[in-house]
Amino acid sequence: MPELSPRRRALVLAICCLSLFIVGLDNTIVNIALPALRSDLDTSVSGLQWVIDAYTLVLASLLILAGSTADRVGRRRTFQAGLALFTIGSLLCSVAPTLGWLIFFRTIQAVGGSMLNPVAMSIITNTFTEPRERIRAIGVWGGVVGLSMALGPVLGGVLVESLGWRSIFWINVPVGVAAIALAALFVPESRAPRPRRIDVVGQVLVLVLLASVTYGIIEGPSSGWGSAEIVGCFVLGAAALAGLLFYEPRRAEPLLDLRFFRSVPFSGATLIAVSAFAALAGFLFLNTLYLQDARGLSALHAGLYTLPMAVMTAVFAPLSGRLVGARGARLPLILAGTAMTLAMLPLTRLTTTTPDAVLIGSYLLFGIGFGLVNAPITNTAVSGMPRAQAGVAAAVASTSRQVGGSLGVAVIGAAVVSGFAGPMDTGFAEASHVGWWIVVGCGLAVLALGVITTGRRARATADRTAAELIDAPDAVPA
Repeated sequence: MPELSPRRRALVLAICCLSLFIVGLDNTIVNIALPALRSDLDTSVSGLQWVIDAYTLVLASLLILAGSTADRVGRRRTFQAGLALFTIGSLLCSVAPTLGWLIFFRTIQAVGGSMLNPVAMSIITNTFTEPRERIRAIGVWGGVVGLSMALGPVLGGVLVESLGWRSIFWINVPVGVAAIALAALFVPESRAPRPRRIDVVGQVLVLVLLASVTYGIIEGPSSGWGSAEIVGCFVLGAAALAGLLFYEPRRAEPLLDLRFFRSVPFSGATLIAVSAFAALAGFLFLNTLYLQDARGLSALHAGLYTLPMAVMTAVFAPLSGRLVGARGARLPLILAGTAMTLAMLPLTRLTTTTPDAVLIGSYLLFGIGFGLVNAPITNTAVSGMPRAQAGVAAAVASTSRQVGGSLGVAVIGAAVVSGFAGPMDTGFAEASHVGWWIVVGCGLAVLALGVITTGRRARATADRTAAELIDAPDAVPA
Protein backbone atom coordinates (compact mmCIF):
# COMPACT_ATOMS: atom_id res chain seq x y z
CA MET A 1 0.00 0.00 0.00
CA PRO A 2 1.47 3.43 -0.97
CA GLU A 3 2.44 5.93 1.73
CA LEU A 4 -0.45 8.30 2.46
CA SER A 5 -0.31 11.95 3.45
CA PRO A 6 -1.10 12.87 7.08
CA ARG A 7 -4.45 14.35 6.03
CA ARG A 8 -5.38 11.21 4.08
CA ARG A 9 -4.42 9.01 7.03
CA ALA A 10 -6.61 11.12 9.32
CA LEU A 11 -9.51 10.69 6.88
CA VAL A 12 -9.03 6.91 6.85
CA LEU A 13 -9.05 6.87 10.67
CA ALA A 14 -12.25 8.97 10.77
CA ILE A 15 -14.00 6.67 8.29
CA CYS A 16 -13.01 3.59 10.26
CA CYS A 17 -14.18 5.23 13.49
CA LEU A 18 -17.61 5.80 11.90
CA SER A 19 -18.09 2.04 11.75
CA LEU A 20 -17.12 1.62 15.39
CA PHE A 21 -19.43 4.47 16.36
CA ILE A 22 -22.58 3.04 14.79
CA VAL A 23 -21.88 -0.47 16.10
CA GLY A 24 -21.22 0.83 19.64
CA LEU A 25 -24.21 3.13 19.50
CA ASP A 26 -26.42 0.26 18.36
CA ASN A 27 -25.75 -1.75 21.53
CA THR A 28 -26.75 0.92 24.06
CA ILE A 29 -29.63 2.29 21.99
CA VAL A 30 -31.22 -1.15 21.63
CA ASN A 31 -31.03 -1.75 25.39
CA ILE A 32 -32.81 1.53 26.14
CA ALA A 33 -35.58 0.58 23.69
CA LEU A 34 -36.28 -2.88 25.17
CA PRO A 35 -39.32 -1.96 27.32
CA ALA A 36 -40.99 -0.09 24.42
CA LEU A 37 -40.21 -2.98 22.11
CA ARG A 38 -41.63 -5.49 24.60
CA SER A 39 -44.88 -3.54 24.85
CA ASP A 40 -45.28 -2.98 21.10
CA LEU A 41 -44.44 -6.54 20.01
CA ASP A 42 -45.99 -8.16 23.11
CA THR A 43 -42.96 -10.29 23.88
CA SER A 44 -41.55 -11.95 26.98
CA VAL A 45 -38.24 -11.31 28.72
CA SER A 46 -36.73 -14.24 26.81
CA GLY A 47 -37.81 -12.56 23.57
CA LEU A 48 -35.92 -9.44 24.63
CA GLN A 49 -32.89 -11.60 25.38
CA TRP A 50 -32.93 -12.86 21.80
CA VAL A 51 -33.10 -9.33 20.40
CA ILE A 52 -29.73 -8.72 22.06
CA ASP A 53 -28.18 -12.18 21.76
CA ALA A 54 -29.09 -12.89 18.14
CA TYR A 55 -26.78 -10.01 17.28
CA THR A 56 -23.90 -10.78 19.65
CA LEU A 57 -23.95 -14.52 18.89
CA VAL A 58 -23.56 -14.08 15.13
CA LEU A 59 -21.03 -11.29 15.64
CA ALA A 60 -18.91 -13.44 17.97
CA SER A 61 -19.02 -16.39 15.61
CA LEU A 62 -17.88 -14.48 12.52
CA LEU A 63 -15.26 -12.00 13.78
CA ILE A 64 -12.20 -14.15 13.05
CA LEU A 65 -13.63 -15.34 9.71
CA ALA A 66 -14.29 -11.73 8.68
CA GLY A 67 -10.68 -10.79 9.39
CA SER A 68 -9.23 -13.64 7.33
CA THR A 69 -11.72 -12.98 4.51
CA ALA A 70 -10.67 -9.32 4.39
CA ASP A 71 -7.00 -10.32 4.21
CA ARG A 72 -7.81 -12.54 1.23
CA VAL A 73 -10.32 -10.55 -0.88
CA GLY A 74 -9.39 -7.02 0.21
CA ARG A 75 -9.91 -5.03 3.41
CA ARG A 76 -11.72 -2.08 1.84
CA ARG A 77 -14.02 -4.33 -0.15
CA THR A 78 -14.92 -6.37 2.94
CA PHE A 79 -15.35 -3.19 5.00
CA GLN A 80 -17.77 -1.74 2.45
CA ALA A 81 -19.70 -5.03 2.26
CA GLY A 82 -20.01 -5.00 6.05
CA LEU A 83 -21.27 -1.41 6.03
CA ALA A 84 -23.83 -2.28 3.36
CA LEU A 85 -25.14 -5.33 5.25
CA PHE A 86 -25.23 -3.45 8.57
CA THR A 87 -27.13 -0.57 6.96
CA ILE A 88 -29.61 -2.85 5.18
CA GLY A 89 -30.09 -4.87 8.39
CA SER A 90 -30.77 -1.67 10.35
CA LEU A 91 -33.35 -0.54 7.81
CA LEU A 92 -35.06 -3.93 7.91
CA CYS A 93 -35.09 -3.89 11.74
CA SER A 94 -36.95 -0.58 11.65
CA VAL A 95 -39.84 -2.13 9.68
CA ALA A 96 -39.90 -5.58 11.37
CA PRO A 97 -43.58 -6.60 11.77
CA THR A 98 -43.00 -9.24 14.47
CA LEU A 99 -40.42 -10.30 17.03
CA GLY A 100 -39.29 -13.21 14.87
CA TRP A 101 -38.57 -10.94 11.93
CA LEU A 102 -36.76 -8.45 14.17
CA ILE A 103 -34.49 -11.20 15.51
CA PHE A 104 -33.77 -12.39 11.95
CA PHE A 105 -32.96 -8.88 10.76
CA ARG A 106 -30.67 -8.43 13.77
CA THR A 107 -28.63 -11.40 12.50
CA ILE A 108 -28.22 -9.62 9.15
CA GLN A 109 -26.98 -6.59 11.07
CA ALA A 110 -24.53 -8.83 12.92
CA VAL A 111 -23.10 -10.38 9.75
CA GLY A 112 -22.34 -6.86 8.56
CA GLY A 113 -21.07 -5.81 11.98
CA SER A 114 -18.58 -8.69 12.03
CA MET A 115 -16.91 -7.16 8.96
CA LEU A 116 -16.58 -3.68 10.46
CA ASN A 117 -14.53 -3.37 13.65
CA PRO A 118 -11.88 -6.09 13.11
CA VAL A 119 -11.44 -5.15 9.45
CA ALA A 120 -11.33 -1.45 10.27
CA MET A 121 -8.62 -2.17 12.84
CA SER A 122 -6.62 -3.99 10.15
CA ILE A 123 -7.00 -0.96 7.87
CA ILE A 124 -5.78 1.34 10.65
CA THR A 125 -2.76 -0.79 11.52
CA ASN A 126 -1.77 -0.95 7.83
CA THR A 127 -2.34 2.80 7.33
CA PHE A 128 -0.42 4.00 10.40
CA THR A 129 2.91 2.24 10.06
CA GLU A 130 4.93 4.46 12.44
CA PRO A 131 4.57 2.95 15.95
CA ARG A 132 3.95 6.19 17.87
CA GLU A 133 1.43 7.41 15.30
CA ARG A 134 -0.29 4.03 15.36
CA ILE A 135 -0.65 4.18 19.17
CA ARG A 136 -2.30 7.61 18.88
CA ALA A 137 -4.65 6.32 16.17
CA ILE A 138 -5.67 3.33 18.29
CA GLY A 139 -6.19 5.72 21.22
CA VAL A 140 -8.66 7.73 19.12
CA TRP A 141 -10.30 4.45 18.10
CA GLY A 142 -10.71 3.48 21.77
CA GLY A 143 -12.13 6.90 22.66
CA VAL A 144 -14.92 6.43 20.11
CA VAL A 145 -16.12 3.42 22.13
CA GLY A 146 -16.69 5.63 25.15
CA LEU A 147 -18.30 8.37 23.04
CA SER A 148 -20.78 5.96 21.45
CA MET A 149 -21.64 4.52 24.88
CA ALA A 150 -22.11 8.00 26.33
CA LEU A 151 -24.37 9.19 23.51
CA GLY A 152 -26.30 5.92 23.11
CA PRO A 153 -28.54 6.05 26.22
CA VAL A 154 -29.50 9.72 25.81
CA LEU A 155 -29.94 9.61 22.03
CA GLY A 156 -31.86 6.34 22.33
CA GLY A 157 -34.09 7.84 25.00
CA VAL A 158 -34.86 10.89 22.85
CA LEU A 159 -35.65 8.76 19.79
CA VAL A 160 -37.81 6.22 21.63
CA GLU A 161 -39.65 8.98 23.48
CA SER A 162 -40.36 11.10 20.40
CA LEU A 163 -40.50 8.70 17.44
CA GLY A 164 -40.81 5.18 18.90
CA TRP A 165 -38.42 2.25 19.13
CA ARG A 166 -38.17 1.76 15.37
CA SER A 167 -36.35 5.07 15.03
CA ILE A 168 -33.29 3.75 16.90
CA PHE A 169 -32.34 1.82 13.77
CA TRP A 170 -32.81 4.75 11.38
CA ILE A 171 -29.73 6.58 12.62
CA ASN A 172 -27.47 3.82 11.24
CA VAL A 173 -28.71 4.27 7.68
CA PRO A 174 -27.32 7.72 6.73
CA VAL A 175 -24.10 7.09 8.65
CA GLY A 176 -23.64 3.72 6.91
CA VAL A 177 -24.31 5.16 3.44
CA ALA A 178 -21.88 8.04 4.07
CA ALA A 179 -19.18 5.65 5.31
CA ILE A 180 -19.54 3.43 2.20
CA ALA A 181 -19.07 6.43 -0.11
CA LEU A 182 -16.17 7.86 1.90
CA ALA A 183 -14.42 4.47 2.00
CA ALA A 184 -14.64 4.24 -1.79
CA LEU A 185 -13.07 7.69 -2.14
CA PHE A 186 -10.37 7.72 0.52
CA VAL A 187 -9.56 4.22 1.87
CA PRO A 188 -6.91 2.41 -0.21
CA GLU A 189 -7.34 -1.29 -0.88
CA SER A 190 -4.98 -3.67 0.87
CA ARG A 191 -4.53 -7.40 1.32
CA ALA A 192 -2.31 -9.63 3.40
CA PRO A 193 0.77 -10.96 1.59
CA ARG A 194 -0.11 -14.42 2.90
CA PRO A 195 -3.79 -14.62 3.90
CA ARG A 196 -4.98 -17.38 6.19
CA ARG A 197 -7.07 -20.16 4.69
CA ILE A 198 -10.76 -20.21 5.58
CA ASP A 199 -11.62 -22.95 8.07
CA VAL A 200 -15.22 -23.83 7.18
CA VAL A 201 -15.52 -26.79 9.58
CA GLY A 202 -14.13 -24.80 12.51
CA GLN A 203 -16.45 -21.89 11.71
CA VAL A 204 -19.55 -24.12 11.70
CA LEU A 205 -18.52 -25.80 14.94
CA VAL A 206 -18.03 -22.43 16.70
CA LEU A 207 -21.45 -21.21 15.54
CA VAL A 208 -23.18 -24.44 16.62
CA LEU A 209 -21.45 -24.35 20.03
CA LEU A 210 -22.41 -20.75 20.81
CA ALA A 211 -25.93 -20.94 19.40
CA SER A 212 -26.93 -24.23 21.06
CA VAL A 213 -25.63 -23.29 24.52
CA THR A 214 -27.18 -19.81 24.39
CA TYR A 215 -30.53 -21.19 23.20
CA GLY A 216 -30.54 -23.74 26.02
CA ILE A 217 -29.82 -21.08 28.65
CA ILE A 218 -32.40 -18.57 27.39
CA GLU A 219 -35.23 -21.05 26.78
CA GLY A 220 -34.47 -23.29 29.78
CA PRO A 221 -36.78 -21.45 32.24
CA SER A 222 -39.82 -21.66 29.93
CA SER A 223 -39.23 -25.08 28.35
CA GLY A 224 -37.93 -26.79 31.51
CA TRP A 225 -34.28 -27.51 32.22
CA GLY A 226 -34.87 -31.26 31.97
CA SER A 227 -36.87 -31.17 28.73
CA ALA A 228 -35.57 -33.03 25.68
CA GLU A 229 -35.23 -29.77 23.78
CA ILE A 230 -32.97 -28.09 26.34
CA VAL A 231 -30.92 -31.20 27.18
CA GLY A 232 -30.47 -31.75 23.44
CA CYS A 233 -29.12 -28.21 23.06
CA PHE A 234 -26.49 -28.74 25.72
CA VAL A 235 -25.54 -32.15 24.28
CA LEU A 236 -25.17 -30.56 20.84
CA GLY A 237 -23.01 -27.82 22.34
CA ALA A 238 -20.80 -30.39 24.06
CA ALA A 239 -20.46 -32.33 20.81
CA ALA A 240 -19.46 -29.15 18.93
CA LEU A 241 -16.85 -28.38 21.60
CA ALA A 242 -15.47 -31.91 21.37
CA GLY A 243 -15.35 -31.54 17.59
CA LEU A 244 -13.36 -28.31 17.90
CA LEU A 245 -10.89 -29.88 20.33
CA PHE A 246 -10.39 -32.84 17.96
CA TYR A 247 -10.37 -31.06 14.59
CA GLU A 248 -8.57 -27.75 15.14
CA PRO A 249 -5.18 -29.10 16.34
CA ARG A 250 -5.04 -31.28 13.19
CA ARG A 251 -5.50 -28.38 10.76
CA ALA A 252 -2.49 -26.48 9.41
CA GLU A 253 -4.20 -23.07 9.67
CA PRO A 254 -7.09 -23.48 12.12
CA LEU A 255 -9.75 -20.89 12.81
CA LEU A 256 -8.75 -21.11 16.48
CA ASP A 257 -5.19 -22.16 17.29
CA LEU A 258 -5.62 -24.01 20.58
CA ARG A 259 -1.91 -23.66 21.36
CA PHE A 260 -2.62 -20.03 22.30
CA PHE A 261 -4.37 -21.25 25.43
CA ARG A 262 -1.12 -22.71 26.80
CA SER A 263 -0.26 -19.10 27.62
CA VAL A 264 -1.77 -18.23 31.00
CA PRO A 265 -1.96 -14.48 30.14
CA PHE A 266 -3.82 -15.28 26.91
CA SER A 267 -6.25 -17.70 28.58
CA GLY A 268 -6.72 -15.20 31.40
CA ALA A 269 -7.42 -12.36 28.97
CA THR A 270 -10.07 -14.51 27.28
CA LEU A 271 -11.81 -15.24 30.59
CA ILE A 272 -11.46 -11.62 31.76
CA ALA A 273 -13.08 -10.45 28.50
CA VAL A 274 -15.96 -12.92 28.95
CA SER A 275 -16.46 -11.88 32.59
CA ALA A 276 -16.22 -8.12 32.03
CA PHE A 277 -18.54 -8.02 29.03
CA ALA A 278 -20.99 -10.44 30.66
CA ALA A 279 -21.12 -7.95 33.53
CA LEU A 280 -21.70 -5.03 31.16
CA ALA A 281 -24.38 -6.80 29.12
CA GLY A 282 -26.13 -8.05 32.26
CA PHE A 283 -25.97 -4.59 33.82
CA LEU A 284 -27.47 -2.87 30.75
CA PHE A 285 -30.20 -5.51 30.36
CA LEU A 286 -31.31 -5.56 34.02
CA ASN A 287 -30.92 -1.83 34.58
CA THR A 288 -33.01 -0.85 31.56
CA LEU A 289 -35.92 -3.08 32.65
CA TYR A 290 -35.59 -1.91 36.25
CA LEU A 291 -35.57 1.81 35.49
CA GLN A 292 -38.43 1.76 32.99
CA ASP A 293 -40.67 -1.13 34.05
CA ALA A 294 -40.09 -1.35 37.80
CA ARG A 295 -39.30 2.29 38.51
CA GLY A 296 -41.62 3.78 35.89
CA LEU A 297 -39.13 6.13 34.22
CA SER A 298 -39.44 7.19 30.61
CA ALA A 299 -36.88 6.02 28.07
CA LEU A 300 -35.24 9.46 28.07
CA HIS A 301 -34.99 9.61 31.87
CA ALA A 302 -33.60 6.06 31.95
CA GLY A 303 -30.95 7.10 29.44
CA LEU A 304 -30.00 10.11 31.56
CA TYR A 305 -29.69 7.90 34.65
CA THR A 306 -27.24 5.65 32.76
CA LEU A 307 -25.22 8.56 31.36
CA PRO A 308 -22.80 8.79 34.37
CA MET A 309 -21.68 5.21 33.78
CA ALA A 310 -21.00 5.87 30.10
CA VAL A 311 -19.17 9.13 30.83
CA MET A 312 -16.87 7.41 33.33
CA THR A 313 -16.15 4.71 30.78
CA ALA A 314 -15.25 7.38 28.21
CA VAL A 315 -12.95 9.14 30.70
CA PHE A 316 -11.18 6.11 32.15
CA ALA A 317 -10.71 4.07 28.95
CA PRO A 318 -7.84 6.23 27.62
CA LEU A 319 -6.40 6.59 31.13
CA SER A 320 -6.30 2.80 31.35
CA GLY A 321 -4.27 2.63 28.15
CA ARG A 322 -1.70 5.01 29.61
CA LEU A 323 -1.64 3.05 32.87
CA VAL A 324 -1.02 -0.20 30.99
CA GLY A 325 1.85 1.45 29.11
CA ALA A 326 3.43 2.76 32.31
CA ARG A 327 2.72 0.00 34.86
CA GLY A 328 1.55 -3.05 32.93
CA ALA A 329 -1.85 -4.78 32.96
CA ARG A 330 -2.00 -5.94 36.59
CA LEU A 331 -2.86 -2.63 38.31
CA PRO A 332 -5.69 -1.57 35.97
CA LEU A 333 -7.19 -5.08 36.10
CA ILE A 334 -7.13 -5.09 39.91
CA LEU A 335 -8.69 -1.62 40.02
CA ALA A 336 -11.28 -2.62 37.41
CA GLY A 337 -12.34 -5.80 39.19
CA THR A 338 -12.54 -4.03 42.54
CA ALA A 339 -14.59 -1.12 41.17
CA MET A 340 -17.02 -3.38 39.27
CA THR A 341 -17.54 -5.58 42.34
CA LEU A 342 -18.11 -2.71 44.78
CA ALA A 343 -20.39 -0.95 42.30
CA MET A 344 -22.81 -3.86 42.04
CA LEU A 345 -23.02 -4.86 45.71
CA PRO A 346 -25.62 -2.15 46.61
CA LEU A 347 -27.82 -3.34 43.72
CA THR A 348 -28.10 -6.83 45.22
CA ARG A 349 -30.60 -5.21 47.66
CA LEU A 350 -32.40 -3.20 44.99
CA THR A 351 -35.99 -2.03 45.55
CA THR A 352 -38.32 0.27 43.65
CA THR A 353 -37.48 3.01 46.19
CA THR A 354 -33.70 2.68 46.25
CA PRO A 355 -32.36 6.27 46.58
CA ASP A 356 -31.14 7.93 43.40
CA ALA A 357 -27.79 8.67 45.09
CA VAL A 358 -27.16 4.92 45.54
CA LEU A 359 -28.01 4.22 41.90
CA ILE A 360 -25.87 7.03 40.52
CA GLY A 361 -22.96 6.07 42.79
CA SER A 362 -23.14 2.48 41.54
CA TYR A 363 -23.32 3.61 37.93
CA LEU A 364 -20.32 5.91 38.32
CA LEU A 365 -18.19 3.22 39.97
CA PHE A 366 -19.18 0.59 37.43
CA GLY A 367 -18.29 2.96 34.59
CA ILE A 368 -14.84 3.50 36.12
CA GLY A 369 -14.28 -0.25 36.43
CA PHE A 370 -15.43 -1.03 32.91
CA GLY A 371 -13.42 1.85 31.50
CA LEU A 372 -10.27 0.44 33.10
CA VAL A 373 -10.72 -3.16 31.94
CA ASN A 374 -10.69 -2.93 28.14
CA ALA A 375 -7.09 -1.87 27.40
CA PRO A 376 -5.42 -4.53 29.60
CA ILE A 377 -7.55 -7.28 28.01
CA THR A 378 -5.94 -6.75 24.62
CA ASN A 379 -2.54 -6.10 26.15
CA THR A 380 -2.65 -9.29 28.22
CA ALA A 381 -3.91 -11.34 25.26
CA VAL A 382 -0.99 -10.39 23.03
CA SER A 383 1.60 -10.29 25.84
CA GLY A 384 4.62 -12.31 24.77
CA MET A 385 3.00 -13.48 21.52
CA PRO A 386 5.13 -13.39 18.36
CA ARG A 387 4.33 -10.32 16.29
CA ALA A 388 2.96 -12.49 13.50
CA GLN A 389 0.41 -14.01 15.91
CA ALA A 390 -0.56 -10.85 17.81
CA GLY A 391 -3.38 -9.94 15.42
CA VAL A 392 -5.00 -13.35 15.75
CA ALA A 393 -4.65 -13.21 19.54
CA ALA A 394 -6.33 -9.79 19.60
CA ALA A 395 -9.13 -11.12 17.36
CA VAL A 396 -9.79 -13.99 19.78
CA ALA A 397 -9.95 -11.45 22.63
CA SER A 398 -12.51 -9.44 20.63
CA THR A 399 -14.54 -12.60 20.05
CA SER A 400 -14.42 -13.32 23.80
CA ARG A 401 -15.92 -9.89 24.48
CA GLN A 402 -18.92 -10.71 22.29
CA VAL A 403 -19.27 -14.20 23.77
CA GLY A 404 -19.29 -12.62 27.22
CA GLY A 405 -21.99 -10.16 26.20
CA SER A 406 -24.12 -12.95 24.79
CA LEU A 407 -23.71 -15.19 27.84
CA GLY A 408 -24.30 -12.27 30.22
CA VAL A 409 -27.74 -11.57 28.79
CA ALA A 410 -28.57 -15.28 28.51
CA VAL A 411 -27.43 -16.42 31.98
CA ILE A 412 -28.52 -13.37 33.97
CA GLY A 413 -31.84 -13.12 32.15
CA ALA A 414 -32.53 -16.82 32.69
CA ALA A 415 -31.63 -16.60 36.39
CA VAL A 416 -34.00 -13.68 36.92
CA VAL A 417 -36.85 -15.17 34.88
CA SER A 418 -36.59 -18.52 36.71
CA GLY A 419 -37.51 -16.85 40.01
CA PHE A 420 -39.95 -14.26 38.70
CA ALA A 421 -43.62 -14.67 37.88
CA GLY A 422 -45.23 -11.40 39.01
CA PRO A 423 -45.86 -8.04 37.31
CA MET A 424 -42.78 -6.05 36.29
CA ASP A 425 -43.66 -2.96 38.33
CA THR A 426 -43.91 -4.77 41.67
CA GLY A 427 -41.78 -7.93 41.48
CA PHE A 428 -38.90 -7.28 39.12
CA ALA A 429 -36.66 -5.33 41.53
CA GLU A 430 -36.58 -8.16 44.06
CA ALA A 431 -36.31 -10.87 41.39
CA SER A 432 -33.32 -9.08 39.88
CA HIS A 433 -31.19 -9.60 43.02
CA VAL A 434 -29.85 -12.94 41.76
CA GLY A 435 -28.83 -11.24 38.51
CA TRP A 436 -26.92 -8.53 40.34
CA TRP A 437 -25.12 -11.18 42.40
CA ILE A 438 -23.99 -12.80 39.14
CA VAL A 439 -22.63 -9.43 37.99
CA VAL A 440 -20.79 -9.16 41.33
CA GLY A 441 -19.29 -12.59 40.62
CA CYS A 442 -18.12 -11.37 37.22
CA GLY A 443 -16.36 -8.43 38.90
CA LEU A 444 -14.66 -10.78 41.36
CA ALA A 445 -13.56 -12.98 38.44
CA VAL A 446 -11.93 -9.96 36.75
CA LEU A 447 -10.11 -9.15 40.01
CA ALA A 448 -8.90 -12.70 40.66
CA LEU A 449 -7.86 -13.36 37.07
CA GLY A 450 -6.08 -10.00 36.94
CA VAL A 451 -3.88 -11.11 39.82
CA ILE A 452 -3.32 -14.70 38.67
CA THR A 453 -2.59 -14.08 34.97
CA THR A 454 -0.16 -11.15 35.23
CA GLY A 455 2.47 -12.60 37.58
CA ARG A 456 5.98 -13.82 36.76
CA ARG A 457 5.00 -17.48 36.42
CA ALA A 458 2.12 -16.57 34.11
CA ARG A 459 4.43 -14.52 31.89
CA ALA A 460 6.81 -17.47 31.70
CA THR A 461 4.04 -19.59 30.12
CA ALA A 462 3.53 -16.84 27.53
CA ASP A 463 7.24 -16.97 26.67
CA ARG A 464 7.10 -20.75 26.24
CA THR A 465 4.01 -20.49 24.06
CA ALA A 466 5.66 -17.81 21.91
CA ALA A 467 8.64 -20.10 21.37
CA GLU A 468 6.29 -22.86 20.14
CA LEU A 469 4.46 -20.48 17.80
CA ILE A 470 7.48 -18.70 16.38
CA ASP A 471 7.63 -21.02 13.36
CA ALA A 472 3.85 -21.01 12.85
CA PRO A 473 2.40 -19.54 9.62
CA ASP A 474 2.14 -15.76 9.65
CA ALA A 475 -1.05 -14.32 11.04
CA VAL A 476 -2.39 -10.92 10.23
CA PRO A 477 -4.59 -8.62 12.30
CA ALA A 478 -8.18 -9.68 12.02
